[in-house]
Amino acid sequence: MDRRGFFKAAGAAAAGAAAACPAQARGNKQLSPDAVGLLFDSTLCVGCKACVAACKQANGMPSEVSTEDALWDTPLDISGKTLNVIKVYKHGTMAVKDRVEDGFAFSKKSCLHCVDASCVSVCPVSAMKKDPVTGLVSYNVDACIGCRYCVASCPFGVPRFTYDSPTPKISKCQLCQHRWPEGKYAACAEVCPTGATLFGKVSDIKAEIARRKALAPGTPTSFPRGRLGGPDQSYPGVASKYVDHVYGEKEVGGTQMMMLAGVPFELLGYPTLPETSFASRSETLQHTLYGGLVAPIAFLGALTWVARRNVKAEEAAGLDPGTTDGGSHGR
Repeated sequence: MDRRGFFKAAGAAAAGAAAACPAQARGNKQLSPDAVGLLFDSTLCVGCKACVAACKQANGMPSEVSTEDALWDTPLDISGKTLNVIKVYKHGTMAVKDRVEDGFAFSKKSCLHCVDASCVSVCPVSAMKKDPVTGLVSYNVDACIGCRYCVASCPFGVPRFTYDSPTPKISKCQLCQHRWPEGKYAACAEVCPTGATLFGKVSDIKAEIARRKALAPGTPTSFPRGRLGGPDQSYPGVASKYVDHVYGEKEVGGTQMMMLAGVPFELLGYPTLPETSFASRSETLQHTLYGGLVAPIAFLGALTWVARRNVKAEEAAGLDPGTTDGGSHGR
């Protein structure tokens, strides 16, 4: 078969599959009412990085130095050795916190635990799983085959692969689930002195977000610390001025870590994303093409048809189908 024939066959197969097996988009998956997550309020973060140290201690991860001349900035990003980092936005004189011009603001990077997680959708061996009750996106190193599809699929660039290890694995935040049986929770929220990072049920997190956004800037209020719904560790403060955007509320179908900030999120390094999850799009396409094996069967059928047609054309021209020209076999 020549190249033109191959592309004709491929086109026929795709058209046949689309016509024979139309699929309806499944839509975004919905959040469990008992799902848990994190709230990060950038206006409360003071950049102490207690959360970074606590995360490493709770997960048995080594220290990581990537900028010896600017130690506050180390490590620069999450990695196979670091599951949570605090970064800073800087502009001009950095005179005022949470201001775009001549200001600065802090951001937190870790797994957002997507409601409709791409990493779970693409994992061929279910090493990435989403708990149907808590919504936690967990990783099973024993099931992982190292394909790194999760790394490529995550819109937030979260799962990291330990390339420098003789026994490589994926690393990502799992909300310290190994501490839950002890009555503990995410270490980053447990040690945060200002409550910039809070752990709790997503429903409680959304209620706290609504409460803060309803307050006029400068209004006296109180801020909880640690865990929403847990022991009262709140302290007095004043309401902040937030941008009109709750990051994680709608991005790619929503996430279980949501964020408030005083400067636009794109300045804090968070990507602008659609409300439709990538997992719903890819799965709809896959089901359209491969539902009932219509596409593979159609494709193979088209190839067979083209091959038979070429054989008949050669026989009609007096050629031996086993040769490429009209010469004798005795060469």
